[in-house]
Amino acid sequence: MNDAHRKAGEKGVSPMSPHLVCNGAAEAMDFYAKAFGARELARLKGPTGGIMHGCMQINGGSIMLVDANPDYGMVGPDALGGSPVTLHLIVDDVDAWMKRAVDAGAKETMPADDMFWGDRYGMITDPWGHNWAFATPQKDLTEAEILEGMKAMMDQSCQD
Repeated sequence: MNDAHRKAGEKGVSPMSPHLVCNGAAEAMDFYAKAFGARELARLKGPTGGIMHGCMQINGGSIMLVDANPDYGMVGPDALGGSPVTLHLIVDDVDAWMKRAVDAGAKETMPADDMFWGDRYGMITDPWGHNWAFATPQKDLTEAEILEGMKAMMDQSCQD
C-alpha cells in the first residue's frame, strides 16, 4: 500500500471507487444514506450549486458522485438508456438491504433468492438508473458443485 492509498483509507475512501454520474447527485447522496446506510465523506458544490464532487462510504467501500454535465462528457444512465454496470455489495442480510432500498424508492429488478453458487442474491435499480446487487454468502461450494447447480438451473429453465 502506498502513501496515497493509506491517506485515502484513513478518510474512508477505497483505493478503487466507482464514480457515479447522476442528474441530482445531492438527492442521490441523500437516497444512498437512507437506502444503504451510506456515510457522507465529502460534498463539494460547484458554482451553479450542483455537486462537483461527492464521496460516500457504503458497507466498507466508497463511491464518488457528480452531477451530470453533458458539456463535459458526464452523463448518467438516464441519458444512456440504462447502465451496463452493476455495483455489487456483500451484505449480512440481502432481504433487509433490499427492503430498505425499495422502501427508499429503488425498483426491485431481481427478487432475493438462494442461488446455485451458494449466495442469497437480489438486485435493484436506484432512482438514477444505477444497478445494485446484494449477496449474502450462505454455502462455500466447490467449483464442481457450482457447475452442477448451474446445470440443474439451466435444465429446469429449459423445462419451463
